[in-house]
Amino acid sequence: MRALIEALCSPECNGRAAGSPGGLAAKKLLLEAFRAAGGEPTEQAIPGCKGANLLVPFRATGPLADRWVVVGAHYDHLGHHGGQTFFGADDNAAAVAMVVEVAKSLAKKPPEGRSVLVVAFDGEEPPHFLSENMGSEYFADHPTVPLTQIDFMFCLDLVGHALGPPGLPASVRNSVFVLGAERSEGTTARLEDISVDGVVARLVDAEVVSPMSDYHAFWKAKVPFAFLTCGRWAHYHRPTDTPDRLDYPKIAATAKWLELATRDAARRSEPSIRFTNGVNDASTLHSLIDLMSAIATVSPLVAEPLAQAQQLLTTCDAKGQSTQRQSVLRLVARIEGVLA
Repeated sequence: MRALIEALCSPECNGRAAGSPGGLAAKKLLLEAFRAAGGEPTEQAIPGCKGANLLVPFRATGPLADRWVVVGAHYDHLGHHGGQTFFGADDNAAAVAMVVEVAKSLAKKPPEGRSVLVVAFDGEEPPHFLSENMGSEYFADHPTVPLTQIDFMFCLDLVGHALGPPGLPASVRNSVFVLGAERSEGTTARLEDISVDGVVARLVDAEVVSPMSDYHAFWKAKVPFAFLTCGRWAHYHRPTDTPDRLDYPKIAATAKWLELATRDAARRSEPSIRFTNGVNDASTLHSLIDLMSAIATVSPLVAEPLAQAQQLLTTCDAKGQSTQRQSVLRLVARIEGVLA
């Protein structure tokens, strides 16, 4: 995975702006990587950004084989401007390397139950973000499999860095946030049961941040989803987002977690996975309390927000929704700033 990340951040790819020569070089590189992994990628051209989504299907057998799990991450970045190259190692070369790794696993051992569509999306970054020219939005408008047959979508963005500054406990540094489990029936408990050494998956509500990646198009279409991210950090959208700053053991562990989660979603026994628009502030607060309790062992600075999170947890009803939701969201933003 490290070799692929470094190749995507090479001078040839030049920041991978959608439709640019560097973006085309990245597309060629990924087509070769998917083929080497044992997949059979096809291209979905996106006229508006002059780029293309790369689609790699892995068919299951059995009665649910015509239903799908999508695993996706965008491969474009900001390109080269102002005399500087924006390499995008964390945003989003690391995530793309992980989905290629999942493709490699699925080629060796096909999914059971549902089929899996691995997608490298183009056109996620500005000026295409949340427009009809964004690769995931284009896919949702021009699906290669009917959206009604997609039962789950995993999205990855900003998953390659250690969380927080050096010196924090491993349980903090190895954290990955998983947003959206509450938006489908039965998903929270299943994801909580998946455990891999080297990464700590922490469930939080999808609304703790504004839509920030390719899961948004699926959410709008009421497709169940989970969004994996470590959040924005000091090198977000800067030329300093380079491969040497990533946490490769964590990347390997996250890729394994993603494979297990993908296989679990594929073999769920329900004829379809039901989308819900539930809210789970309690999961968010439990995750924040666990994080801040670990940070408190090395720093007293989180004592006040930790106490606030514990108090807010008492405001949650039996379904996990807080009566002080805006306070929960403000606390999340505050902690994101601390960990950036």
